[in-house]
Order: sequence, then structure tokens, then C-alpha cells
Amino acid sequence: MARAIWSGSISFGLLNVPVRMYSAVARRNIALREIRESDSSRIKLRRFAEGTDEEVSRDEIIKAYELTPGQYVPLTKDEMQALAPEKTRAIEVQDFVDLDQIDPIYFDSPYYLGPADRAEKAYALLAKAMQASGKVAISHFVLRNKENLAAIRSDGRVLTLTTMRFADEVVPAAELDFLPDKEQKPAKREQEMAEQLIESLSTDFDPSAYKDEYREELLGLIERKAEGKEIVASDIEKPKATKAPDLMAALEESIAAVQGKSGGKAKSKAKAKAASKSKAAPKKAPAKAKKASKSSSRAKAKSK
Repeated sequence: MARAIWSGSISFGLLNVPVRMYSAVARRNIALREIRESDSSRIKLRRFAEGTDEEVSRDEIIKAYELTPGQYVPLTKDEMQALAPEKTRAIEVQDFVDLDQIDPIYFDSPYYLGPADRAEKAYALLAKAMQASGKVAISHFVLRNKENLAAIRSDGRVLTLTTMRFADEVVPAAELDFLPDKEQKPAKREQEMAEQLIESLSTDFDPSAYKDEYREELLGLIERKAEGKEIVASDIEKPKATKAPDLMAALEESIAAVQGKSGGKAKSKAKAKAASKSKAAPKKAPAKAKKASKSSSRAKAKSK
């Protein structure tokens, strides 16, 4: 059974809906330890004061803000505690907005919100109302002594909450220095071909179709090494950037390859369909065999 990591209520207007929060992320990390290669001794991290061999205990460590190199403003644990956000048990809804108005760059960590005891009716009401409105609730709440911005969504049955980054935590694209000063305008034909390639690769989103290949390969490597098999590293080819004069040729080859794959899939489906029909259809007896069976039945009738 899932264990709640937070409990409180969704609050907007005069309505309070008690909820419990559950993590929506499955833990799939492979735990790798650091050891010394020569004798497999575990590596332990210790804290030392810079420039000395003296180990520092956790009780002696405080936070500090570095004004200039070597100059700090120390902040005690009591001072930090006094500034900590008030621990409320409310997810306070500020606004309802359209989902397509939120740039995905603001989204962070996903969670499920479930109804608390005896709050099932109010929870269902909110879930249905939000689905009908098509809106997302932008909210504030405190989790682990940190104030969070969040978006609450509904599919009609389940509410999901995704923590968000505040505006000043996201670097505006205008501040990036890798963008060219002069906007690049592609040729009309090149853009049409690129759009055609995008369209040919377009499909409905299916999350189960995408696999963490690196994780699967790492698990396979661990299993093979545990069995004592020799591991030979393969050369990794670094993809080369397509040069500007070759863009059209690359686009045309890409579209042809995609169309070839889709055509192959269509042919294989047609063959499979024809094969299934031939198996399902009853086999007809040859004409001569039918005549022979008829004549034998007549002969039997005369003899009777």
C-alpha cells in the first residue's frame, strides 16, 4: 500500500478538501557504491577544515553566504529556523489557468493527491469540476521546510500535483549567449521538408514505448560481470553535425527511410491478414472428388 509523504488540505474560497500526498516517481536508481579497487574497501566521506587535517563534526558546521572570496556572512541554525516558512497544512490555490499557458520548463517533481478519510465526496467534486473546467490550479504549499509553487491537475478521478520552479529560477532564453545575433532563416523548401519529416514521425504518445536503455544495459553489464564473463568495451561513434549544404539531402534520405519503414510495416500487416484469412477459410474439395462422391452415393441408393 502506498504511504503518504504529506497530509493537509486543498484550500480555495471557503472550500477545504483534506488530501494526502503520494510520490508519483518510482525509484529505479541502481545503487552503486564507491570502493577501493585494490581490496574493495568502502569509501567513507569525512569533513575537514580547509588547510588543516582536523575533522569537523556536524555540530560545528553552520551555513554562510559568501560576499566576496574569503568573506562570509554566517547564519546560525536558530536564525535559519526563524526564517523557515510557516509549516501550514494547506495547499492554497491562487489562480486557475489553462495548462497550455504553462511552459513545461517550469515543471519539477510530480505527486499524486488522494482523499483523506471521510473526504471522498469533496475530493470527487473537486476532481470532476476541475476536469470540466479544463483548468490547472496554481498553488502554494510548504513541504520539508521549503515553500513550493505547484500546479494541480485532474483527469476526473485523480488529482496530481507537480511542483514548479519560480520565475526567477528559470533562465530566460533572451539571456543565453549561444543564440546567433542574426536570426537564421531557412529556405522555404528546407522548412517544408523538415515539417514533412516531423509529420511522418508523428504519432500518439505512449509512455510504455520508451525504455531506459542505459539502465537496462548497465544491469546486463552487472549480471555478466557477476557471472565472471569478460567485458569488452565497444567503440562509441560520436554523431557528426549535418553541414548546411547537406541539409536537403539529409532531409530527403530521412523521409525516404521513414516511409520505407512504414511501407514495410503495412506490407507485413497485409501479409499477416491474408495468412490469417487463408487459415480461417475452409478448404474446398476438388471438383473431381465431388463428382466421385456423388456417383458413389447414387450407386448405394440403387443397390438399396
